[in-house]
Amino acid sequence: MDIPKLVHDLACRARAASERCAELTTAQKNAWLKGAAKRLESARESIFEANQQDLAEAREKKIEAPLLERLELTKDKWKDMLAGLADVAALDDPVGRIEESQLRPNGLEVARMRIPLGVIGIIYESRPNVTVDAAALCIKAGNAVILRGGSEALHSNLALALELRAAAQESDVPEDAICIVPTPERSAIDALLHESGNVDLIIPRGGPGLIQRVTESSRIPVIKHDAGICHIYVDENADTEMATRIVADSKLRQMSVCNGLETLLIHRAAAESSLSKILAKLHEEGVEIRGDAATRGIFADAQPASEADWATEYLGPILSVRVVEGIDEAIEHVRRYGSDHTEVIVTRNPERAQEWLRRVNSSTVGVNCSTAFADGYRLGLGAEIGISTSKLHAYGPMGLEGLTARKFVLRGDGQLRE
Repeated sequence: MDIPKLVHDLACRARAASERCAELTTAQKNAWLKGAAKRLESARESIFEANQQDLAEAREKKIEAPLLERLELTKDKWKDMLAGLADVAALDDPVGRIEESQLRPNGLEVARMRIPLGVIGIIYESRPNVTVDAAALCIKAGNAVILRGGSEALHSNLALALELRAAAQESDVPEDAICIVPTPERSAIDALLHESGNVDLIIPRGGPGLIQRVTESSRIPVIKHDAGICHIYVDENADTEMATRIVADSKLRQMSVCNGLETLLIHRAAAESSLSKILAKLHEEGVEIRGDAATRGIFADAQPASEADWATEYLGPILSVRVVEGIDEAIEHVRRYGSDHTEVIVTRNPERAQEWLRRVNSSTVGVNCSTAFADGYRLGLGAEIGISTSKLHAYGPMGLEGLTARKFVLRGDGQLRE
């Protein structure tokens, strides 16, 4: 198989489709979204069979548990995936939206208009739901999409893409607006990353190895997030009950996701009165606590934390814990070891909360809430295409607007530059 030619042909077809996508009306795009949901539901049995085939092959290859969890299409994930299509259909269409209009002294009206990016390449691992979420957002934003999922999810992704393309045939959306790379060969990734003449943006979603490979090899602009090393800082006057609930929700809700808590920082004064209670809940649920000397002095079941622990995204039942002297030390720790993903402070001091919001520049910064809110659905974006920790174009969870650009629009009445 000639992989470069295969990918080039896909990219050319997607480029041609993107020109038609840019001119679709909101009604046409929404009709495809609703039709896609119906097609998927009618093919649910065959899609779940394909997913079971992927899971069986993954277990034979002894793929790690977090990847298996992401790979499996459960009833809840299926329900959320279909609901995501309806949510995207209900979102305002950003394409053609006029923003920041102003009238210049010479009477020239200057504004910005949102436009599609063109063709977006999505390179991802494990999660079959990304196939549907990514296609939905890209099409609603007027783009074509090329999907290259992980080899471990090939059967699931092909089954899902088949229905998405079939829904396009039954609507005004061009079928090649949804293209999927049909081979597990890793060389297909390199071929896609060299299609700078046809692809406008690459969004990788996966582990550090994939992110690094894409970033270093791509000739196309990349929006990425490197890791989800999320922090919670419990301030000296935090409410213990609130802190306990927030930490538990952030860590226990779903450990394999990038918005899960990985490091807990706690003020020394709060640690003396609250740390044992906060950690007891996690320990009961099977979470291994790795702490500094002060943490181990308070919580006897804690294991020693190494320097590497502070910079590790566990995606599993391990939590790093450090006792700090105050907010300055907490922020210094976040800046040194964080990944610009999500950081939360738990405090009853409004001035301290505002200081945290101002000084911590991660893509999502919160006060008295779970890190789990760093999610497109929870932030009102609908399904997210990913979470960007690159401070260019888009930052944080990316919804529809993150998949558009803005052009200048000028309206005059014969004005000349004199």
